[in-house]
Amino acid sequence: MVFYDLPVVSRKDRKAYARFHKFLLRDGYDMVQFSIYARICSGQDAVAKHVARLRTNLPGKGSVRSMQVTEKQFADIKVLVGERKTKEHGKFAEQLSFF
Repeated sequence: MVFYDLPVVSRKDRKAYARFHKFLLRDGYDMVQFSIYARICSGQDAVAKHVARLRTNLPGKGSVRSMQVTEKQFADIKVLVGERKTKEHGKFAEQLSFF
């Protein structure tokens, strides 16, 4: 999972934000919530590869964090207000079963 908070005050900041956001989408991340994206990795080697890719595509300002969670931990996330998005229903568990 990737969490980020990036400045969008100047034009240069907005370009950096857009570039980082587009990188996440092209690299297979799905939005969980605003500024929180997740992607499935098939093992520790894949996690290391994608963390390295994140590092090479970081914007110059702001805050970007990553966290690794297991399939079970992700499935156990409780939605306290609102509802799960259609994309979230069983998507991650189904994809991981193919590996």
